[in-house]
Amino acid sequence: MPVDTIAERVAEEIRRQEFVEVCAHHDADGIAAGSILCQAMMRAGIRFRLRICQEVNPAELKGDSAHLLCDLGAGIADLPVETIVVDHHMPKFEGAFHANPRLAGIDGDWELSAAGMAYCVAQKMGDNRDLAGLVIPGIIGDGQEMTGKNLEIFNEGITDGIIVPDRGLTLPGRDMTERWYMATSPYLDGISGTEQVIADIVDQAHDQAKGENVSRLDTLLSRIVLESAPNTTRASLESVYGDTYHLQREVIEDAHALASVIDACGKTGHGDIGATLTLRSSHYLDQAWEIARKHRLNVIDAIRNVHPAEGSAIIYEVQDVTLTSDIADILTRDLMNMWPVLVYAHTGDSCKISARCPAGIEKELGPLVSSLAAACGGNGGGHIRRAGATIPYGKMGLFTKGWQEAFAS
Repeated sequence: MPVDTIAERVAEEIRRQEFVEVCAHHDADGIAAGSILCQAMMRAGIRFRLRICQEVNPAELKGDSAHLLCDLGAGIADLPVETIVVDHHMPKFEGAFHANPRLAGIDGDWELSAAGMAYCVAQKMGDNRDLAGLVIPGIIGDGQEMTGKNLEIFNEGITDGIIVPDRGLTLPGRDMTERWYMATSPYLDGISGTEQVIADIVDQAHDQAKGENVSRLDTLLSRIVLESAPNTTRASLESVYGDTYHLQREVIEDAHALASVIDACGKTGHGDIGATLTLRSSHYLDQAWEIARKHRLNVIDAIRNVHPAEGSAIIYEVQDVTLTSDIADILTRDLMNMWPVLVYAHTGDSCKISARCPAGIEKELGPLVSSLAAACGGNGGGHIRRAGATIPYGKMGLFTKGWQEAFAS
Protein backbone atom coordinates (compact mmCIF):
# COMPACT_ATOMS: atom_id res chain seq x y z
CA MET A 1 0.00 0.00 0.00
CA PRO A 2 1.46 3.45 -0.91
CA VAL A 3 2.69 5.54 2.00
CA ASP A 4 0.27 8.36 1.12
CA THR A 5 -2.68 5.96 1.37
CA ILE A 6 -1.49 4.73 4.76
CA ALA A 7 -1.01 8.31 5.97
CA GLU A 8 -4.46 9.33 4.75
CA ARG A 9 -6.15 6.45 6.59
CA VAL A 10 -4.45 7.37 9.88
CA ALA A 11 -5.08 11.09 9.36
CA GLU A 12 -8.80 10.42 8.85
CA GLU A 13 -8.95 8.42 12.08
CA ILE A 14 -7.22 11.22 14.01
CA ARG A 15 -9.57 13.83 12.51
CA ARG A 16 -12.54 11.82 13.81
CA GLN A 17 -11.43 12.32 17.41
CA GLU A 18 -12.35 15.04 19.87
CA PHE A 19 -9.54 14.17 22.31
CA VAL A 20 -6.38 12.09 21.82
CA GLU A 21 -3.94 10.64 24.36
CA VAL A 22 -0.51 10.89 22.70
CA CYS A 23 2.47 8.82 23.87
CA ALA A 24 5.77 9.63 22.16
CA HIS A 25 9.08 7.80 22.58
CA HIS A 26 11.62 9.62 24.70
CA ASP A 27 14.28 10.19 22.04
CA ALA A 28 14.70 12.95 19.45
CA ASP A 29 12.73 11.12 16.76
CA GLY A 30 9.84 10.27 19.06
CA ILE A 31 9.55 13.74 20.59
CA ALA A 32 9.67 15.34 17.15
CA ALA A 33 7.05 12.90 15.81
CA GLY A 34 4.69 13.53 18.71
CA SER A 35 5.09 17.29 18.43
CA ILE A 36 4.39 17.29 14.69
CA LEU A 37 1.09 15.48 15.18
CA CYS A 38 0.11 17.51 18.26
CA GLN A 39 0.58 20.74 16.31
CA ALA A 40 -1.45 19.31 13.43
CA MET A 41 -4.23 18.35 15.87
CA MET A 42 -4.17 21.74 17.57
CA ARG A 43 -4.66 23.42 14.20
CA ALA A 44 -7.52 21.03 13.43
CA GLY A 45 -9.25 21.85 16.72
CA ILE A 46 -8.57 18.44 18.29
CA ARG A 47 -7.70 18.40 21.97
CA PHE A 48 -4.84 16.21 23.14
CA ARG A 49 -2.49 15.31 25.97
CA LEU A 50 1.16 14.59 25.08
CA ARG A 51 3.29 12.33 27.25
CA ILE A 52 6.92 11.39 26.61
CA CYS A 53 7.79 7.86 27.69
CA GLN A 54 10.37 5.13 27.21
CA GLU A 55 7.85 2.37 26.57
CA VAL A 56 4.13 1.72 26.64
CA ASN A 57 2.08 -0.93 28.42
CA PRO A 58 -0.82 -2.19 26.25
CA ALA A 59 -2.91 -2.78 29.38
CA GLU A 60 -2.86 0.96 30.10
CA LEU A 61 -4.35 1.90 26.71
CA LYS A 62 -7.93 1.83 27.85
CA GLY A 63 -10.81 4.19 28.38
CA ASP A 64 -12.92 6.22 26.01
CA SER A 65 -10.08 8.34 24.60
CA ALA A 66 -8.21 7.48 21.42
CA HIS A 67 -4.55 6.55 21.94
CA LEU A 68 -1.86 7.65 19.48
CA LEU A 69 1.64 6.16 19.80
CA CYS A 70 4.53 7.95 18.12
CA ASP A 71 7.81 6.07 17.52
CA LEU A 72 6.29 3.36 19.72
CA GLY A 73 3.93 0.44 19.29
CA ALA A 74 4.89 -1.09 15.96
CA GLY A 75 6.64 -4.00 17.67
CA ILE A 76 3.81 -4.76 20.12
CA ALA A 77 1.44 -7.37 18.69
CA ASP A 78 -1.17 -7.20 21.46
CA LEU A 79 -2.05 -3.52 21.37
CA PRO A 80 -5.78 -2.78 21.40
CA VAL A 81 -6.85 -3.00 17.76
CA GLU A 82 -8.17 0.58 17.71
CA THR A 83 -4.79 2.06 18.77
CA ILE A 84 -3.32 4.59 16.34
CA VAL A 85 0.38 3.96 15.70
CA VAL A 86 2.83 6.20 13.82
CA ASP A 87 6.17 4.42 13.86
CA HIS A 88 9.01 3.10 11.70
CA HIS A 89 10.18 0.04 13.63
CA MET A 90 9.64 -3.54 12.49
CA PRO A 91 5.87 -4.08 12.58
CA LYS A 92 4.04 -6.69 14.62
CA PHE A 93 0.94 -4.62 15.35
CA GLU A 94 -1.76 -5.42 12.78
CA GLY A 95 -4.35 -2.76 13.59
CA ALA A 96 -5.96 -0.79 10.78
CA PHE A 97 -4.52 2.55 11.91
CA HIS A 98 -0.80 1.90 11.67
CA ALA A 99 1.31 4.39 9.68
CA ASN A 100 4.70 2.78 9.11
CA PRO A 101 7.03 3.16 6.11
CA ARG A 102 7.81 -0.56 6.22
CA LEU A 103 4.18 -1.31 5.37
CA ALA A 104 4.73 0.66 2.15
CA GLY A 105 8.00 -1.08 1.27
CA ILE A 106 10.14 1.85 2.49
CA ASP A 107 13.24 1.16 4.58
CA GLY A 108 12.38 2.42 8.06
CA ASP A 109 16.00 2.14 9.18
CA TRP A 110 17.39 4.65 6.68
CA GLU A 111 14.74 6.30 4.48
CA LEU A 112 11.94 7.50 6.79
CA SER A 113 11.93 8.15 10.52
CA ALA A 114 8.93 8.27 12.85
CA ALA A 115 9.04 12.06 12.60
CA GLY A 116 8.99 11.77 8.81
CA MET A 117 6.04 9.39 8.96
CA ALA A 118 4.27 11.78 11.36
CA TYR A 119 4.85 14.61 8.89
CA CYS A 120 3.24 12.56 6.10
CA VAL A 121 0.18 12.05 8.34
CA ALA A 122 0.12 15.73 9.36
CA GLN A 123 0.10 16.79 5.73
CA LYS A 124 -3.05 14.74 5.20
CA MET A 125 -4.67 16.64 8.08
CA GLY A 126 -4.09 20.07 6.54
CA ASP A 127 -1.40 22.40 5.28
CA ASN A 128 1.37 21.68 7.78
CA ARG A 129 4.36 22.27 5.54
CA ASP A 130 5.98 24.52 8.14
CA LEU A 131 6.52 21.41 10.32
CA ALA A 132 8.99 19.90 7.83
CA GLY A 133 11.91 21.20 9.89
CA LEU A 134 10.98 18.90 12.76
CA VAL A 135 11.61 15.89 10.55
CA ILE A 136 15.34 16.69 10.51
CA PRO A 137 16.00 16.02 14.24
CA GLY A 138 14.34 12.65 13.73
CA ILE A 139 16.68 11.83 10.86
CA ILE A 140 19.72 12.99 12.84
CA GLY A 141 18.67 11.36 16.10
CA ASP A 142 18.16 7.94 14.52
CA GLY A 143 21.25 8.18 12.30
CA GLN A 144 19.25 7.96 9.09
CA GLU A 145 20.32 9.05 5.62
CA MET A 146 19.06 11.91 3.49
CA THR A 147 17.61 9.62 0.86
CA GLY A 148 14.25 8.31 -0.31
CA LYS A 149 11.26 9.85 1.45
CA ASN A 150 13.55 11.71 3.86
CA LEU A 151 15.14 13.50 0.91
CA GLU A 152 11.73 14.29 -0.58
CA ILE A 153 10.58 15.99 2.63
CA PHE A 154 13.93 17.77 2.95
CA ASN A 155 13.71 19.16 -0.59
CA GLU A 156 10.14 20.33 0.00
CA GLY A 157 11.31 22.09 3.16
CA ILE A 158 14.02 23.91 1.21
CA THR A 159 11.56 24.95 -1.48
CA ASP A 160 9.18 26.35 1.16
CA GLY A 161 11.95 28.20 2.99
CA ILE A 162 11.56 26.04 6.10
CA ILE A 163 15.01 24.41 5.92
CA VAL A 164 18.25 26.06 4.80
CA PRO A 165 21.13 23.63 4.12
CA ASP A 166 24.72 24.58 4.90
CA ARG A 167 28.13 23.09 5.71
CA GLY A 168 29.95 23.38 9.01
CA LEU A 169 30.54 21.79 12.41
CA THR A 170 27.86 19.27 13.30
CA LEU A 171 28.58 19.32 17.03
CA PRO A 172 25.88 20.96 19.20
CA GLY A 173 26.79 23.70 21.63
CA ARG A 174 26.25 27.33 22.52
CA ASP A 175 29.85 28.31 21.82
CA MET A 176 32.95 26.77 20.26
CA THR A 177 34.34 25.42 23.53
CA GLU A 178 31.07 23.76 24.54
CA ARG A 179 30.79 22.06 21.14
CA TRP A 180 33.98 20.11 21.81
CA TYR A 181 33.63 19.79 25.57
CA MET A 182 30.31 17.91 25.45
CA ALA A 183 30.93 16.02 22.19
CA THR A 184 29.26 12.61 22.41
CA SER A 185 27.88 12.26 18.89
CA PRO A 186 30.55 11.54 17.98
CA TYR A 187 32.56 10.96 21.13
CA LEU A 188 36.12 12.15 20.55
CA ASP A 189 38.59 10.26 22.70
CA GLY A 190 41.08 12.67 24.30
CA ILE A 191 38.87 15.68 23.49
CA SER A 192 35.38 15.16 24.91
CA GLY A 193 35.22 16.41 28.49
CA THR A 194 38.87 17.57 28.57
CA GLU A 195 38.48 21.24 29.40
CA GLN A 196 42.15 22.27 29.43
CA VAL A 197 43.04 20.45 26.19
CA ILE A 198 40.12 22.10 24.41
CA ALA A 199 41.01 25.53 25.80
CA ASP A 200 44.59 25.17 24.55
CA ILE A 201 43.49 24.06 21.07
CA VAL A 202 40.89 26.83 20.74
CA ASP A 203 43.41 29.45 21.95
CA GLN A 204 46.02 28.29 19.45
CA ALA A 205 43.51 28.37 16.60
CA HIS A 206 42.47 31.87 17.66
CA ASP A 207 46.09 33.06 17.76
CA GLN A 208 46.63 31.81 14.21
CA ALA A 209 43.61 33.75 12.96
CA LYS A 210 45.96 36.76 12.62
CA GLY A 211 43.96 39.27 14.57
CA GLU A 212 40.55 38.25 13.28
CA ASN A 213 37.87 37.82 15.92
CA VAL A 214 37.37 34.16 15.00
CA SER A 215 39.32 30.94 15.37
CA ARG A 216 40.79 29.26 12.31
CA LEU A 217 38.61 26.24 11.76
CA ASP A 218 41.20 24.37 9.72
CA THR A 219 43.75 24.65 12.53
CA LEU A 220 41.14 23.65 15.07
CA LEU A 221 40.05 20.56 13.14
CA SER A 222 43.63 19.48 12.48
CA ARG A 223 44.51 19.62 16.17
CA ILE A 224 41.32 17.79 17.15
CA VAL A 225 42.04 14.99 14.66
CA LEU A 226 45.63 14.61 15.84
CA GLU A 227 44.53 14.42 19.45
CA SER A 228 41.65 11.96 19.07
CA ALA A 229 42.65 9.85 16.02
CA PRO A 230 44.45 7.02 17.88
CA ASN A 231 41.23 5.68 19.45
CA THR A 232 38.44 7.21 17.36
CA THR A 233 37.08 5.74 14.13
CA ARG A 234 37.71 7.52 10.86
CA ALA A 235 33.98 7.81 10.16
CA SER A 236 33.41 9.55 13.48
CA LEU A 237 36.22 12.01 12.87
CA GLU A 238 34.86 12.80 9.42
CA SER A 239 31.35 13.36 10.81
CA VAL A 240 32.48 16.34 12.90
CA TYR A 241 32.27 18.56 9.82
CA GLY A 242 29.55 18.11 7.21
CA ASP A 243 26.01 18.95 6.21
CA THR A 244 24.17 21.23 8.62
CA TYR A 245 20.58 22.45 8.56
CA HIS A 246 19.09 25.77 9.67
CA LEU A 247 15.48 25.28 10.79
CA GLN A 248 13.82 28.61 10.16
CA ARG A 249 10.71 28.02 12.31
CA GLU A 250 12.22 26.31 15.36
CA VAL A 251 13.41 27.77 18.67
CA ILE A 252 16.83 26.13 18.21
CA GLU A 253 17.74 26.85 14.61
CA ASP A 254 20.62 24.37 14.29
CA ALA A 255 19.11 20.93 13.64
CA HIS A 256 21.96 18.98 15.25
CA ALA A 257 21.65 21.09 18.38
CA LEU A 258 17.87 20.70 18.50
CA ALA A 259 18.17 16.92 18.11
CA SER A 260 20.79 16.76 20.87
CA VAL A 261 18.88 18.88 23.37
CA ILE A 262 15.48 17.21 23.00
CA ASP A 263 17.09 13.77 23.04
CA ALA A 264 18.87 14.53 26.32
CA CYS A 265 15.70 15.96 27.85
CA GLY A 266 13.71 12.86 26.89
CA LYS A 267 16.24 10.33 28.14
CA THR A 268 16.72 12.05 31.49
CA GLY A 269 13.04 12.23 32.35
CA HIS A 270 12.51 15.82 31.19
CA GLY A 271 10.61 14.94 28.03
CA ASP A 272 8.05 17.62 28.80
CA ILE A 273 10.75 20.28 28.58
CA GLY A 274 12.07 18.78 25.33
CA ALA A 275 8.56 18.80 23.89
CA THR A 276 8.09 22.50 24.71
CA LEU A 277 10.96 23.24 22.34
CA THR A 278 9.49 21.22 19.48
CA LEU A 279 6.14 22.86 20.22
CA ARG A 280 7.98 26.15 19.61
CA SER A 281 8.14 27.61 23.08
CA SER A 282 11.47 29.08 24.21
CA HIS A 283 10.37 29.46 27.85
CA TYR A 284 12.54 26.56 29.09
CA LEU A 285 15.32 26.91 26.50
CA ASP A 286 18.16 27.69 28.94
CA GLN A 287 17.07 24.89 31.26
CA ALA A 288 16.94 22.46 28.33
CA TRP A 289 20.49 23.35 27.31
CA GLU A 290 21.72 22.74 30.86
CA ILE A 291 19.97 19.37 30.95
CA ALA A 292 21.71 18.44 27.70
CA ARG A 293 25.08 19.60 29.00
CA LYS A 294 24.77 17.60 32.22
CA HIS A 295 23.55 14.48 30.40
CA ARG A 296 26.38 14.55 27.88
CA LEU A 297 28.99 15.01 30.58
CA ASN A 298 27.50 12.03 32.41
CA VAL A 299 27.82 10.02 29.18
CA ILE A 300 31.48 11.06 28.84
CA ASP A 301 32.22 10.09 32.44
CA ALA A 302 30.50 6.73 31.99
CA ILE A 303 32.28 5.86 28.73
CA ARG A 304 35.65 6.56 30.37
CA ASN A 305 34.87 4.11 33.16
CA VAL A 306 32.86 1.41 31.42
CA HIS A 307 34.39 -2.08 31.21
CA PRO A 308 33.18 -5.36 29.73
CA ALA A 309 31.40 -7.69 32.11
CA GLU A 310 33.51 -10.51 33.48
CA GLY A 311 33.87 -13.30 30.96
CA SER A 312 32.58 -11.32 27.99
CA ALA A 313 34.04 -8.74 25.64
CA ILE A 314 30.66 -7.68 24.23
CA ILE A 315 28.49 -7.11 27.32
CA TYR A 316 28.71 -3.96 29.47
CA GLU A 317 26.88 -2.81 32.59
CA VAL A 318 26.39 0.86 33.48
CA GLN A 319 24.86 2.29 36.62
CA ASP A 320 22.44 4.78 35.07
CA VAL A 321 19.55 3.61 32.86
CA THR A 322 19.49 6.99 31.09
CA LEU A 323 22.94 6.28 29.60
CA THR A 324 22.64 2.81 28.05
CA SER A 325 21.65 3.97 24.58
CA ASP A 326 24.37 6.60 24.25
CA ILE A 327 27.07 4.30 25.65
CA ALA A 328 26.10 1.54 23.22
CA ASP A 329 26.21 4.01 20.32
CA ILE A 330 29.66 5.27 21.26
CA LEU A 331 31.12 1.79 21.74
CA THR A 332 30.07 0.65 18.27
CA ARG A 333 30.23 3.93 16.31
CA ASP A 334 33.10 6.00 17.67
CA LEU A 335 35.61 3.69 19.33
CA MET A 336 37.70 0.98 17.70
CA ASN A 337 35.28 -1.88 18.25
CA MET A 338 34.53 -4.59 15.70
CA TRP A 339 31.94 -6.54 17.68
CA PRO A 340 28.26 -6.09 18.51
CA VAL A 341 27.72 -4.87 22.06
CA LEU A 342 25.03 -5.12 24.67
CA VAL A 343 24.80 -2.43 27.36
CA TYR A 344 22.43 -2.76 30.30
CA ALA A 345 21.48 -1.10 33.54
CA HIS A 346 18.97 -2.15 36.14
CA THR A 347 16.37 -0.08 37.92
CA GLY A 348 14.09 -1.63 40.50
CA ASP A 349 13.03 -5.06 39.30
CA SER A 350 13.83 -4.56 35.62
CA CYS A 351 16.80 -4.22 33.28
CA LYS A 352 17.01 -1.74 30.42
CA ILE A 353 19.05 -3.03 27.49
CA SER A 354 20.56 -1.33 24.44
CA ALA A 355 22.12 -3.45 21.70
CA ARG A 356 24.18 -2.17 18.77
CA CYS A 357 26.10 -3.52 15.79
CA PRO A 358 29.03 -1.61 14.32
CA ALA A 359 29.04 -0.83 10.61
CA GLY A 360 30.01 -3.85 8.53
CA ILE A 361 28.52 -6.46 10.86
CA GLU A 362 25.51 -8.12 9.28
CA LYS A 363 23.16 -9.15 12.06
CA GLU A 364 19.52 -8.14 12.37
CA LEU A 365 19.35 -7.05 15.99
CA GLY A 366 15.67 -6.13 16.10
CA PRO A 367 14.30 -9.69 15.70
CA LEU A 368 17.07 -11.15 17.87
CA VAL A 369 16.47 -8.80 20.78
CA SER A 370 12.71 -9.18 20.45
CA SER A 371 13.01 -12.97 20.63
CA LEU A 372 15.43 -12.95 23.58
CA ALA A 373 13.31 -10.45 25.50
CA ALA A 374 10.13 -12.48 24.95
CA ALA A 375 11.88 -15.61 26.25
CA CYS A 376 12.72 -13.66 29.40
CA GLY A 377 9.18 -12.39 29.95
CA GLY A 378 9.99 -8.91 28.68
CA ASN A 379 9.64 -6.99 25.46
CA GLY A 380 12.02 -5.54 22.92
CA GLY A 381 12.82 -4.90 19.28
CA GLY A 382 14.07 -2.11 17.05
CA HIS A 383 16.12 -1.79 13.91
CA ILE A 384 18.67 -3.89 12.08
CA ARG A 385 21.73 -2.43 13.86
CA ARG A 386 20.04 -0.74 16.87
CA ALA A 387 17.65 -2.38 19.29
CA GLY A 388 16.49 -2.22 22.90
CA ALA A 389 14.60 -4.23 25.47
CA THR A 390 13.19 -4.25 28.97
CA ILE A 391 13.26 -7.52 30.90
CA PRO A 392 12.91 -8.65 34.54
CA TYR A 393 16.16 -8.16 36.44
CA GLY A 394 16.38 -11.82 37.41
CA LYS A 395 16.38 -12.86 33.75
CA MET A 396 19.48 -10.91 32.72
CA GLY A 397 21.64 -14.05 32.82
CA LEU A 398 19.31 -15.84 30.43
CA PHE A 399 19.30 -12.87 28.06
CA THR A 400 23.09 -12.52 28.00
CA LYS A 401 23.50 -16.25 27.47
CA GLY A 402 21.30 -16.06 24.38
CA TRP A 403 23.14 -12.95 23.19
CA GLN A 404 26.55 -14.62 23.45
CA GLU A 405 25.31 -17.75 21.71
CA ALA A 406 23.95 -15.66 18.82
CA PHE A 407 27.40 -14.18 18.21
CA ALA A 408 29.53 -17.21 19.00
CA SER A 409 32.09 -17.84 16.27
